[in-house]
Amino acid sequence: MEITVVGHLCKDRILGPAEGTPETVQFGGIMYSVAALAAMARTGDTIHPVFGVGAQDLDEVKELLRSLPQIDPSGIFPVKGTTNEVTLIYGQPGAPRVECSSHIADPILLARIKPYLDTGGILVNMVSGSDITLETLDHIRMNTRDARIPIHFDFHSLTLGIDPHAKRFRRPLTDWRRWCFMLHSVQMSEDEASGLSAERYDEQALVNQLMPLMVQAMVITRGDRGATLITQDVHKRLTRHDIPPVEVESVDPTGCGDVFGAAYFSSILAGMDHLEAATRANAVAALHASLPARGKLYSIIERVQTAPPGAPQP
Repeated sequence: MEITVVGHLCKDRILGPAEGTPETVQFGGIMYSVAALAAMARTGDTIHPVFGVGAQDLDEVKELLRSLPQIDPSGIFPVKGTTNEVTLIYGQPGAPRVECSSHIADPILLARIKPYLDTGGILVNMVSGSDITLETLDHIRMNTRDARIPIHFDFHSLTLGIDPHAKRFRRPLTDWRRWCFMLHSVQMSEDEASGLSAERYDEQALVNQLMPLMVQAMVITRGDRGATLITQDVHKRLTRHDIPPVEVESVDPTGCGDVFGAAYFSSILAGMDHLEAATRANAVAALHASLPARGKLYSIIERVQTAPPGAPQP
């Protein structure tokens, strides 16, 4: 099966709460989605990432992609300037992290994505929040509608603004309904869900407003408290599934949402139902959280391929 994944690459600079903890600098963002898709790939699958990278990092990124299973790097392209840089500062357990972004790339043009729309499924991860425009998403939907190609959309940073000091902050979307319309599945964290709508809907009201927009499934991730899946059947009946956490020692949560979305969507494309896919994705994301920041991309592939997918062990 062909799987297309679209979103911005970033270079993460990760700072831990402990004094003297060395910082980690490595590629992240859409690269976590790509690595998780590679980890979950079946024989015959081909993964087509579409993203830009600063010219000075292009050779390193292509070499990294060549080391991952079943990746076609032809959709990678150079961009002017440097690769998007993200600084993640983690406080003590339970404290919110601080996120700063700089050198965010321009939105990926439809012309870059169009050669990869004849595919089995499309994962759009809004890593920076400006990965694609709403108009480009509309074109993707229209180009894939007749073939009924499923699209999984991760809101990620679409609900984040950026202040003059490059710090990210939560702000609502007035056009959130247009972003959700006619998608197979949507994903957001509980923080993203609470800050998504300008109407300030609570979670249940948001579900009731969002699911009629031709969405089959909605996933709300809750970190170390598991996830919630909302499904809609052909009769428009909604069913809620609360997925419990997988007990692991969380070492570094960076990229867990990206991994969750990739694991969920690849499981759907492999024929699982939404609940099986979300349960599996929850387990794979927990495994990812149990891995140290350095070397995560390679570790997640090795561990997912060797651990039982339903309950991976750290």
